[in-house]
Amino acid sequence: MNIEHLKENGTDIAVVSSDGLLITDVQSALDLAMTVKYETGATKIIVDKAAVCEDFFVLSTGMAGEILQKFTNYHVQLAIYGDYSHYTSKPLKDFIYESNNGKDFFFVPTKEDAIMKLTKTQ
Repeated sequence: MNIEHLKENGTDIAVVSSDGLLITDVQSALDLAMTVKYETGATKIIVDKAAVCEDFFVLSTGMAGEILQKFTNYHVQLAIYGDYSHYTSKPLKDFIYESNNGKDFFFVPTKEDAIMKLTKTQ
């Protein structure tokens, strides 16, 4: 795991990358958030969609909701960037739409979009 610490418009953001999966369940997501917070002080995290297991995007598993609830409890904002065009699930599309219109979780196409979203939510 590699953590790049950015300071954009006075906002601390951690861009986390990995060759493997970083988020595979609720505990791995919490471990990621706490590691980032400890190492950088940032509570705004950007992750490539490729580092998130596919079960996260199957809403019936409950994983996405549970992870996002834990992150909310710990005041962590998350932006996941990647291609979501191949998903056909209406509930998932609605979830992504609602998240993108909120202030804590974002599903965007590029890392630059993720940075922009997280710097707007101060």
